[in-house]
Amino acid sequence: MVALPLFAGLPGGVELLIVFFIFLLVFGLLIPIGMAYWVYRDATARGNDDATLWALATVLAGLFVSVFGAGAVLLLYVLVGRE
Repeated sequence: MVALPLFAGLPGGVELLIVFFIFLLVFGLLIPIGMAYWVYRDATARGNDDATLWALATVLAGLFVSVFGAGAVLLLYVLVGRE
């Protein structure tokens, strides 16, 4: 029986997979959290009573949808929530 390599034709192999997962972690978690932090700070500076709600909506959209969901909530906040 011939042993087959796990990543036979993939350039970079396991290292490329690790870099991909690190990129996914940064892009998928840290950017929505940063967006939520900015929304919370901006809303509290403007005296918005729903600052926590806006930040929570941004984080949840980032976790369940993607960074594009967090961006959509951020855009919605900029258009509607900045009274």
